[in-house]
Amino acid sequence: MNTIRTVCVYCGSGPGTNPQFVEAAVDFGKALARNNVGLVYGGGSVGLMGAIATSTLDHGGTVTGIIPDFLTAREHALSRVQEMIVTRDMHERKRLMFERSDAFVALPGGVGTLEELVEQLTWQQLGRHSKPIMLANIDGFWEPLLALLAHMRSTAFIRPTLAVNVLQANRVEDILPKLRAAATGVPDSSKQMPADVADRL
Repeated sequence: MNTIRTVCVYCGSGPGTNPQFVEAAVDFGKALARNNVGLVYGGGSVGLMGAIATSTLDHGGTVTGIIPDFLTAREHALSRVQEMIVTRDMHERKRLMFERSDAFVALPGGVGTLEELVEQLTWQQLGRHSKPIMLANIDGFWEPLLALLAHMRSTAFIRPTLAVNVLQANRVEDILPKLRAAATGVPDSSKQMPADVADRL
């Protein structure tokens, strides 16, 4: 059985319009710290990114921020984190986020959050990794994506041989238990980025 030692969280650099989104980020940061699970995230101090990182730190947790150089000023890189990695570009950022993480959680966010999530789903679908991927479906935020995935299945663009396995949690308190259950039996080799993927980045 593998344990979840670090979780990569994809989320918005803005707070969104629903107060539940920030509350969920704060609560999940607290849960990570209390369960001794490290946070890997995009490095910013604003929006949901800032909320989860600050909460993790405030409750004694460990945070690794990974941010490309061109975003350090725009997203106000959080200086409090134990480790801040500044990358050359987005490709290096995503590679390091993958390598540093045992699982992935998508809180509400925008196009960047969606892009990072879908990339992990694609690699999983093609058998390039088997790390758990979770949608934190706070107040139904991800329902449109779930409907789109169902539509893709019904129209045979997601075929049974290329299934998309994404976990869902509507409550913050369910996220870590579901990730840990899903991680059981995941081979350790999935903890490294596949060579063919790394070569393209």
